[in-house]
Amino acid sequence: MGRKWLRERRKDYYYKLAKKEHYRSRAAYKLLFIQEKYGIIKHGDVVVDLGCAPGGWLQVARELCGAEGKVFGIDLQEIEPLEGVVFIRGNFMNPSTQEKLRSAIFEHTGRKDVDVVISDMSPNISGNYSTDHARSIELVTMAFEFACTVLSPNGNFVAKVFMGDLYDSLLDKIKERFAFVKSYKSMASRKSSSEIYVICKGYEIF
Repeated sequence: MGRKWLRERRKDYYYKLAKKEHYRSRAAYKLLFIQEKYGIIKHGDVVVDLGCAPGGWLQVARELCGAEGKVFGIDLQEIEPLEGVVFIRGNFMNPSTQEKLRSAIFEHTGRKDVDVVISDMSPNISGNYSTDHARSIELVTMAFEFACTVLSPNGNFVAKVFMGDLYDSLLDKIKERFAFVKSYKSMASRKSSSEIYVICKGYEIF
């Protein structure tokens, strides 16, 4: 990371606010804005956060679902423990890791389904936009396919994706399974970022 990037981050409003309010990342405000507009997470919900490190979205999800809910996080990177959160370290794209997550959900909730799946995952940035976009689409597609295996009827799904020429076909695929699908650019996203969030509500089981 260059010095210019580090200087810009230190000047960033949401970066400073996250430090002040003890969130682990500025990304926490992206989920807070999504929640304010769309009401994705309810009190008592069981929530899965894919690609959860360093834990900003986990913190917000935990606040929103309350003590009666449960939050599960998965990531390749280790994170500092969070009260009320079950963390699994592993590669989400590995089927055996997904099975560990399903087992943990049942162990801690007695359920085989969840109410909400959220994902702020990003691919490793190569600097080639077409490549990064395609990798982002692949991540979201896998997150969506996983969500379809664990979501309860009328469940919700949120995922970050980089905009590009493959986005519309991805959106069409997602619309087949959810009653409500919108694209949302968070106020907490940097203006220079191509990231957008797919907001999906009302999962329909065929």
